[in-house]
Amino acid sequence: MNEWVLLLGGGVLLYFGAEWFVGGASTLALALRVPQLIVGLTVVAYGTSAPEVIVGVQAARAGHGAVALGNVIGSNVVNIGLILGLAALIKPARVDRGLRRRELPVLVGTTALLPLLLLDGTVSWWESTGLLVVAVGYTGLMIRAARTGAAFAAARADALHTAEAADVAGAPQRLDAAKSVATLVGGLAVLLVGGQLFVDGAVKAAHSLGMSDRLIGLTVVAIGTSLPELVTSVVAARKGHSDLAVGNVVGSNIFNVLLCLGAAGLAGPVSAPLRSVGFDLVALFVMTALAAAFIRTERSISRLEGATALLLYVAFNVITVMRG
Repeated sequence: MNEWVLLLGGGVLLYFGAEWFVGGASTLALALRVPQLIVGLTVVAYGTSAPEVIVGVQAARAGHGAVALGNVIGSNVVNIGLILGLAALIKPARVDRGLRRRELPVLVGTTALLPLLLLDGTVSWWESTGLLVVAVGYTGLMIRAARTGAAFAAARADALHTAEAADVAGAPQRLDAAKSVATLVGGLAVLLVGGQLFVDGAVKAAHSLGMSDRLIGLTVVAIGTSLPELVTSVVAARKGHSDLAVGNVVGSNIFNVLLCLGAAGLAGPVSAPLRSVGFDLVALFVMTALAAAFIRTERSISRLEGATALLLYVAFNVITVMRG
């Protein structure tokens, strides 16, 4: 089968699978009377990272660790440059004060972890295990800290707009527990199939064009696995809630390093000489510093700042492709 058909078909399945998976998980949690605060902080946070996890694990198992690593770095660049930039262009995004205080330091810290993990050229099994433990611990701290009315409202709104994005993808809404389980399981199955097709298509496309696994992971794979976050953020921004994109981007970037890289590192070898990904990490640091500056110094992210992030993202892709 043509590699581009595999890539396109896998990407479509990843999008629909992720939206149905998150939609089913969210409605199941609510049907079981799990508080919406917990749904917003756990089900949504983990569910929207599902494509990155699935693709990263399958790529690592197939011996394409560079795709998994490139996907983590590239997805984080996509989140800031494309998703946050686009959401701010649609409507300036308000910045939550609690996010500045709690999540922003964690975002900077997890980004700084990447070169440290690659000092010896590989992400070992014990480093991967540590990342997953930190991911679980961080989730617990978020739940514990989210006791204010503002935090509850933000988590509730996040769950609501994620459900709306799932509705755009055709996922059934207002389900009972049994139908929610069926939607969740169906979404996961589609995710697994889509992830396998997407990885196979991406690797074959890279080889047919003379591109490296690293390059295809940074560009095409990163965009494909970020589609759920993109749709959720655009749906929220069009309804005047661009502020949700800020929380989605920050949370997704944290989980991409902790959860996605951790899972991929346990599934198979994830290695790269630090100098080979030096430019990619510098680009990620620049984008993260830009996002941190927007979040730290402003009450809202303006359309001009959104356009700046978007232009930097385009420049990153052009330079990345030119460098090969």
